[in-house]
Amino acid sequence: MRTGGRSSTPTGRGRALALMRSESPAEARPRIHLDLLVDTTEEQEAEVERLVALGASRVDWGLYPPNPDFVVLADPDGNVFCVVDLSRAPSG
Repeated sequence: MRTGGRSSTPTGRGRALALMRSESPAEARPRIHLDLLVDTTEEQEAEVERLVALGASRVDWGLYPPNPDFVVLADPDGNVFCVVDLSRAPSG
């Protein structure tokens, strides 16, 4: 069974995000994953803590570069995603 969801801005304008439920197992290093973007390091720390409180877990990921601009988390099913601090992103 597949179900989907859609999220958009309150005005109904802008980009939409659709999510589909899948019964396939989570991949350890998926080629495509979700990045959540925040503007500052403080926002990143707060968002990571909020997501962990909601059930996400920190991923012990051995591929972090020095001074990473992202934190890798996993949802309760093991799907990985990142919280990216745009103030430290290479594209700045």
